[in-house]
Amino acid sequence: MKQTTLNLIFHGILLLAATVSLFAEQTKQPNIILIMADDMGYECVAANGGGPYKTPALDRLAETGMRFEHCYSQPLCTPSRVKLMTGMNNSRNYTTFGELDRGQTTFAHLLKKAGYATCIAGKWQLGTQADSPKHFGFDESCLWQHTRPAKDKNRDTRYPNPHLEINGKPVDYSNGEYGPDVVSDFLCDFIEHHKDKPFVAYYPMILPHSPFVPTPDSADPKCRDMEKNFVEMVQHVDKVVGKIVAKLDELGLRENTLVLFTGDNGTGKAITSTLNEKPFRGGKGEMTDAGTHVPLIANWSGVIPAGKVNGDLVDFSDFLPTFCDAAGVAIPEGLTIDGHSILTQLYGQSGTPREWAYCWYRRGGGGKAAVWARTQRYKLYASGEFYDVPADPAEKSPLKNLNPDQEAVKATLQNVINQNLAVQGSALKKS
Repeated sequence: MKQTTLNLIFHGILLLAATVSLFAEQTKQPNIILIMADDMGYECVAANGGGPYKTPALDRLAETGMRFEHCYSQPLCTPSRVKLMTGMNNSRNYTTFGELDRGQTTFAHLLKKAGYATCIAGKWQLGTQADSPKHFGFDESCLWQHTRPAKDKNRDTRYPNPHLEINGKPVDYSNGEYGPDVVSDFLCDFIEHHKDKPFVAYYPMILPHSPFVPTPDSADPKCRDMEKNFVEMVQHVDKVVGKIVAKLDELGLRENTLVLFTGDNGTGKAITSTLNEKPFRGGKGEMTDAGTHVPLIANWSGVIPAGKVNGDLVDFSDFLPTFCDAAGVAIPEGLTIDGHSILTQLYGQSGTPREWAYCWYRRGGGGKAAVWARTQRYKLYASGEFYDVPADPAEKSPLKNLNPDQEAVKATLQNVINQNLAVQGSALKKS
């Protein structure tokens, strides 16, 4: 009897210890990895119904995580980066192409204050000041197009024999190294060196932006077929994603790491893909879905339910509050954020999805901005055009004779546009 009682007590202690350990693991600050491809629209991921691309690593992340059907970026790279990093609509803080206003607060600032190690690797294009990455909260950096231009004597410097800047110091490669591989190796090294503390790794990829040239895996290293090269560049994107995930597996970090994959804007206009077996031409720089509808895949082993397809709207301003929510970091009082956290949806719960997304877009430092507000189905421009997007994805025929439901949606979206135009920040003042 005494031995039975002792056994029960012993097993009770083991169960309590296991419960405490599990609770500690669940409440531990997660690592965060955000991978953002350059000029790779929604149609470039096979799991989204896109072709002719083979994206097995991304498809596996979707199969074991969550795939979003309605994530919207800005139409161009710098505007998307500014919105994503600050959680604000461009109307509040966008200045001009290639620049992030130095007074802005980024997700790296907020997570670093909470004890995170921070890293950015890939394409910068947010200011040529030597201290820019550190100024915006990144401890370590391996960047292309930071203080130096994209070309050297008319040679693009991002792919073979890249010109990079590592932690602020220029490093030129000349032995056939491939820029995306160098950058992703740096990121993997960062992950390994910081495996024992929470980290955020932001990877705004160099791939698959033009020039569309062969990759190290191309069968024909001299191929000049632009679309064939683009397909192989997308497949190299997938290979690099697989390399990063494999590093997490190797280090035993998958269960405490939120991995997200997206794109900064639509695919270049020179590329025609298929989406659900129909031709789909890229629309980078345009306000249509071809320019702003981007992939979003989220994976967090044991946390995000496997195989989920989410139809909620996601806006690029949503990343910052989602990261803070996951890390248990409060948004500072007085900091205006337009984004909504989607952490509850990542947990597999319904949450409170946003009812609309908003886009205010201007490439340069002056001129009138293009503006729309949208639901999953309908889109209203500030100019008054109203579209049923699934029925008219190229937006050729604005709706005229609206039914009562469409009138109600249009009125809601008009109110969104009016309210946002009424609170314009520095961007409008500099027009």
